[in-house]
Amino acid sequence: MGADFWSVTLGGLLGSGLATGILAALLLRRNARISAEIQDYFEQRQQRLSSVRAYQEAALEQLFGPVKMQMARTGRAFLRWRERNDHIETTIIREGNLFVRDLLLAKGHLIPPHLIAPVEVLIEHYDAWLEQYALLRAEGAASDAPFVFVGPKGFPFPRTAEQLIVAYAAKLQRDLYGEVMLEG
Repeated sequence: MGADFWSVTLGGLLGSGLATGILAALLLRRNARISAEIQDYFEQRQQRLSSVRAYQEAALEQLFGPVKMQMARTGRAFLRWRERNDHIETTIIREGNLFVRDLLLAKGHLIPPHLIAPVEVLIEHYDAWLEQYALLRAEGAASDAPFVFVGPKGFPFPRTAEQLIVAYAAKLQRDLYGEVMLEG
């Protein structure tokens, strides 16, 4: 009976030890797989966040910041424009319109889908204005028109597009730098 007891006990211990070892190996393998999946998830998330931030920085720095400032500049000049003023019309309005139009065309890849249609209307307005400017102010043109306007020709300045662009620039700035940047 003593030998049977020790034989059964030793067999039980070896069997349970083997079972425990196999179970531990399986759990370790499962935990390693779960850990790798979690690490992959967070690495992909970090890459997405980095990509979003890189887009936001490029969009604000290369497109929406300069467009917003140029629109503010031409808007203020437009408010001072009471009679024919070649400096305001040529140096501020024309150059500003040309700058914004060309920048929107060159950096179109930074325009989010919800702004494409309003930006297209804005570009159309700038094209019409620049065409009318060329007709009225070209060297040798016999025009005494006090202003170059294309609103009456069906191309009014699209205020909604301007508001959306300014709001999007502010959103980018807020997302990147927080509210403090906008207050200061």
